[in-house]
Amino acid sequence: MLPEGTYDEMRARFDWRIPARLNMAAQVCDDWAGLEPERVAILEHGRGPVSYGALALLSRRVQAALEARGVTRGDRVGVLLSQSPLCAAAHIAAWRMGAISVPLFKLFREDALRSRLGDSGARVVVTDEEGAAMLAPFDLQVITDLPSAPSDSPVADTGPEDPAILIYTSGTTGKPKGALHGHRVLMGHLPGVEMSHDRLGQPGDVLWTPADWAWIGGLFDVAMPALALGVPVVAARMAKFEVSQCVSICAEHSVRNVFFPPTALRMLKAADARIPNLRSVASGGEPLGAEMLAWGRDAFELTINEFYGQTECNMVASSAGRLFEPHPGCIGKPVPGHEIAVIDDAGTPTETEGDVAIRRGSGSMMLEYWRNPQATAEKFRGDWLLTGDRGIWEGDYLRFLGREDDVISSAGYRIGPAEIEDCLITHPAVLTVGVVGKPDPLRTEIVKAYVVLKDGVEADAETLKSWVKERLATYSCPREISFLEALPMTVTGKVIRKELKARATAEAEHEAQGEAQGQANGQALHSKVQEDT
Repeated sequence: MLPEGTYDEMRARFDWRIPARLNMAAQVCDDWAGLEPERVAILEHGRGPVSYGALALLSRRVQAALEARGVTRGDRVGVLLSQSPLCAAAHIAAWRMGAISVPLFKLFREDALRSRLGDSGARVVVTDEEGAAMLAPFDLQVITDLPSAPSDSPVADTGPEDPAILIYTSGTTGKPKGALHGHRVLMGHLPGVEMSHDRLGQPGDVLWTPADWAWIGGLFDVAMPALALGVPVVAARMAKFEVSQCVSICAEHSVRNVFFPPTALRMLKAADARIPNLRSVASGGEPLGAEMLAWGRDAFELTINEFYGQTECNMVASSAGRLFEPHPGCIGKPVPGHEIAVIDDAGTPTETEGDVAIRRGSGSMMLEYWRNPQATAEKFRGDWLLTGDRGIWEGDYLRFLGREDDVISSAGYRIGPAEIEDCLITHPAVLTVGVVGKPDPLRTEIVKAYVVLKDGVEADAETLKSWVKERLATYSCPREISFLEALPMTVTGKVIRKELKARATAEAEHEAQGEAQGQANGQALHSKVQEDT
């Protein structure tokens, strides 16, 4: 979808050209199956290649199973499967019918499944034997076996705004909400996916991510864009990220393009892993620092391209090493077709710190929050969708300062935790870290870091404080550092800062109570001394 030329020329020439009638099943499967049925669509780890013709047949067998259970247009269909041809086929089958697919994660526990199934109203779930056991407590129709005869029903007549998929947020800032997307959502992702992989779709490209296809990152940053572009996508389930397995998967399938979440990159860096022959590495979810980018150049012999987005509106900003140099600490430039602004409380674009927002009209923007008009209305400020992130422009690069609730206010300074985390993670003893503001009566908040050290490596708080002082502004140095065995993480590998914030707040309250009790004890002792004299 990206036109040729420089970055500025691409932005000037870009046109969405979204057709009036659009169905994602045709985009990612049926069109290719009609043109090149033997073309490789999926490389299934441990099993072998799956062609577009085979994927189309598999999806029509899923469709036959759904039709036999009464699924019709607009019904929600759960997909409880990890990376696999069946996972892709289940989504394709639902879209072909005009139904709405609902991705579900294999690491969910009963409460997480209950909230999403209950909110979505899904009564049918496509899964495997493992998933069927997970769904035993629920009153659902569970599909694990497929009929041999495929459905011959025509593709539903859908448009770009017709609902296609309901993806729940990871819940880092509150109860997960269902972002409802239309059939245009894939087209909305393609420019950013192409840009973050230095024009994905070159001869020999093979794309993979360790991120599960139950999330927008795995499904629409990797699996579906690859299928739409005719790029083989690797399906390899990783219940837990392991460096050796990651390196093995890339070697076995001649992976040329990969999306690594920041957590995976940190683990690769900690192991000093090398993956040869990659053409592009993309990363998103949290900003990378200069040290990580420098390591990436050494380890992969290329520039890691950071990108930015969220479940509600994804792939809206990106770096692109072949178009412009990265700016460490920034997450790139706006992807052609997406208008990003940093706005003030009145909804006016500003050059100072403000709310990162995306103008209505972005192809990857959600239709609404599922059955939640109040939350939908609160997500917008005029014509702008609020990401909930704070940022500032540095030229035409967007610097991410943190979630709105994450930015630390200390002694008049506004401090983003990401930069401090990026700095601490470069220390050879640090495995991972989370930084939050801890309430403080004098400074409003102080910078508090929670650190997990690498196995068998030691470092004390003063050493780590000095590490930051030597590299960042003095006011960014953590005043307190605590060491933990593990940090609270979402299933997608992001630090849950709200839990660390709650911990820091509880610490502050406990300290305040202790101080108050100490003052009371001191006052009582003073009174007793006066009485005795």
